[in-house]
Amino acid sequence: MTTVTRRVKEVKQPRGGYVNPRTMEVTSFDDGQPSPLDHRVENIHSSLVGMAVDYLSRLANGSEPRDVFRVPLLGAINVGAEAFAQAGRKVDGFVAGKVNAWAVASACWLSGFDVAYRVGPMWYRPDAVTTPDKVTTDHILTMVERSTTFFRQYGPVVADGFTFPGGYTDLVTAGDGDFLTSDTIWDFKVSVKGPTKDHTLQLLMYWLMGLHSGAPEFARVKNLGVFNPRLNAAYRIAVSEIHDDVVREVEKDVIGY
Repeated sequence: MTTVTRRVKEVKQPRGGYVNPRTMEVTSFDDGQPSPLDHRVENIHSSLVGMAVDYLSRLANGSEPRDVFRVPLLGAINVGAEAFAQAGRKVDGFVAGKVNAWAVASACWLSGFDVAYRVGPMWYRPDAVTTPDKVTTDHILTMVERSTTFFRQYGPVVADGFTFPGGYTDLVTAGDGDFLTSDTIWDFKVSVKGPTKDHTLQLLMYWLMGLHSGAPEFARVKNLGVFNPRLNAAYRIAVSEIHDDVVREVEKDVIGY
């Protein structure tokens, strides 16, 4: 299985990237909390924090728990029957629209199963630290609140965790996006820095794969964006600003159309 993110890592991009992140419009928000939230005081891996924020933001926006945690459940299936049973019981404890400390701890634990689906069960680490301490929990709750505030302004969300049936190729066989609003594909990142050229290529691939899937909502997309709740900042570029030759090259050489 070759995911979008794995394919991005394989590709040698031109200098500055196919879509230079410096060309994105930046909007910063102020909620009275520190920005960035200090990742150095958090006690679990940054990738788990990022996945937990993503999943809990979907939950906070009203998505059903079984839909939100689809990938961790698939990963748990790959790990084994007992893991899947435990994960299923955990997911059934969530309530759409409700995020609290229990939800944060549970989401972090479930996020550990992601790798068992996206890469393979041999990469699952049952001994990994997945229980957030109070500081980490508070940071995740703050980032989820920032996300819900962001979507009150830029939403509503019309799809989350979306896939691209009909848009995959021999080069890219899997991949799912974070959030889709009426005119923008949004990817969530919780890094301490702004978007990179890998992030912008990932977004461009999502848009092109969406168009090739034939799903009508992607024909209405006018922007590609990154929201970073750790920095409490949004980055956006209009698809009309991306050169046609870049689009054609990514379609042909990166995705394989």
